[in-house]
Amino acid sequence: MKWAGWRLGGRHAADAAVAVVVALLIRYAIVDPPGPSVPWPAWSAWPVAAVVSFPIAVRRHRPRAVLGFACAAAAVATTAGAVAAGAIWLTFMPTVLVLYLVASTASVAWSATALAACLSAAVSAILIFYAQVFPGLAPAATPSEISPAWPIEIGVVGVLLTVAWAVGAVVRWKRDTTARLVRHLAESAVSDERRRIARELHDVIGHSMSLIAVKATVANHLAEARPQEVRAALAVIEQTSRSTLAEIHRVLDLLRSDGDPRQDPVPAPGMADLPELAVHARSAGIEVDLTVREEAALPPAVAMSVYRIVQQALTNVITHVGPTRCAVTVDVDGRQAAIEVVDDGPHHGRPPRANHGGHGLVGMRERVKMYGGTFSAGPRPEGGFHVSARLPYDPNGSVR
Repeated sequence: MKWAGWRLGGRHAADAAVAVVVALLIRYAIVDPPGPSVPWPAWSAWPVAAVVSFPIAVRRHRPRAVLGFACAAAAVATTAGAVAAGAIWLTFMPTVLVLYLVASTASVAWSATALAACLSAAVSAILIFYAQVFPGLAPAATPSEISPAWPIEIGVVGVLLTVAWAVGAVVRWKRDTTARLVRHLAESAVSDERRRIARELHDVIGHSMSLIAVKATVANHLAEARPQEVRAALAVIEQTSRSTLAEIHRVLDLLRSDGDPRQDPVPAPGMADLPELAVHARSAGIEVDLTVREEAALPPAVAMSVYRIVQQALTNVITHVGPTRCAVTVDVDGRQAAIEVVDDGPHHGRPPRANHGGHGLVGMRERVKMYGGTFSAGPRPEGGFHVSARLPYDPNGSVR
């Protein structure tokens, strides 16, 4: 706020300085004009110059009202013969500067209307001056090389007003374009963050709830016949629920902390957590063969993507296939992380409960796309389903 106030005050000071300079130029031109001298007393040049230039100093307060005052003051001074013959364009310089500010802040339609009004007023005032005032002026003591003429005066004022309006309109267009781009980038960032959070929560909750649902079904069917297995199922449900809550808290803490150093960071899942995924899947009746070959340490972001892809693939097996055999292979060679998840399909020939489509495959594909990798998933000719992903990366974790 202090910087903004200082900057605004600096602009007002600059406007006041420009107003003083323009007033001095107008006063000098009135006293020593390039054409015939005006019949007004010499001292009148000071108040005329001050009134005509005053709008420059206050143009940022109410630009539209100030523009009307500036144009009216210049037109009245011109028709009254209080200006410098041959340098009337100086009288309209304050109007030019205020018109630029209006064009850079108001709508194009409004500023174009203001331009037309200012041009009409200037042309009318100059024609009146040269038709009624100029013929009665005494000839100049030292005639100028360029004799005063209304076409030149109108042409100079018209060009100045038009250029000021055009520059102001371009400034406003660039400002609006930049603002729209900033809003678009902000909205895109919010959308990307929403998708990322939705993907994280989908992976966490989907995997855990699938496992809990399977164990709850087992406990319900064996409640009376095998109470020991019921206790084991409830233990798995308890453990899975606790780990799921911890994962959800981790994601929510990322939203709350917003870079707060007082927040204790919760480590994101990675390669070291893959065996725990296999244990969870085995507790749901999936015979998981996990093979991890890691020749080089993965960057944290890539490691978490590998973990999430394997987690979602196993979730799909638990949810859509049921008890079966599944082989999970993760191969890291320092250039890419290769993931293969293959299941044998339902045992005893029963059909799967649903296909492997839905948000799970979409989420895995998006994670792979972030790294410019390749992803494929689909049924195998011999039965079952396969998921294959390749995540290329640089050792520093940047995307190739």
